[in-house]
Amino acid sequence: MGLVSRKAPQAEGDNNIFWTTMADLLLGLAIIFMTLFVLAMTGFTQESVEQKQQQIEVNKELIEKLKEAEIDAQVDPLTGDIKISDLELFEVGSYNLSPRGKAYLNKLAPIYINTIFSKTELINAVENIIIQGHTDSQSFAGIKNPDEQYMKNMTLSLERANSVANYIFHTNYDKQYSNRLKKILVVEGKSYSEPILANGKEDYAKSRRVEMRLKTKKLDITEVIFHGVQFHD
Repeated sequence: MGLVSRKAPQAEGDNNIFWTTMADLLLGLAIIFMTLFVLAMTGFTQESVEQKQQQIEVNKELIEKLKEAEIDAQVDPLTGDIKISDLELFEVGSYNLSPRGKAYLNKLAPIYINTIFSKTELINAVENIIIQGHTDSQSFAGIKNPDEQYMKNMTLSLERANSVANYIFHTNYDKQYSNRLKKILVVEGKSYSEPILANGKEDYAKSRRVEMRLKTKKLDITEVIFHGVQFHD
């Protein structure tokens, strides 16, 4: 009986240690998964904040350089997206660049490419440079089927984006960036799926545009959270 009475407290103590350890582990896992959930909802990490701050600084520099060159372009100071009116680039209903359009890109493209690519940390975070073509929703003559109208505009928007992308390689940007540019440049046609609205109505003139956009790489949130987290015996 004496032996049993001495062993019983030891077993109870071992159980307490086990449940304390399990409780700490479960609490730690709960905190991690709650943090993952919050970050997944907000997209927030220290790396993403620093990356966004750097991009905003580059966007500011880009805006200043375009103004100095007297280039009329709408630049989003947060994203760096550039909207170019189709009137700057094409004749009405055409995807061929006008002489004015070529002159415009001769000035804009070198500033854009050289500014973006000269920032090593930013360009390393860029997954794609996207050239997007957009049209308005007005109908082509003789086409009554709405699906055919959409696809007709899709073709036009894609051809216009492709014309801009193609001509960029003929401009006088720093050619050391050419190989990297070829790997990340993407052309998209959006038809009239993303119209520009004014007072609840489509602004046809502004809807007809070409956009130049940066798509940055998404950070692996789980890798960010678990990096540096240690579990002890």
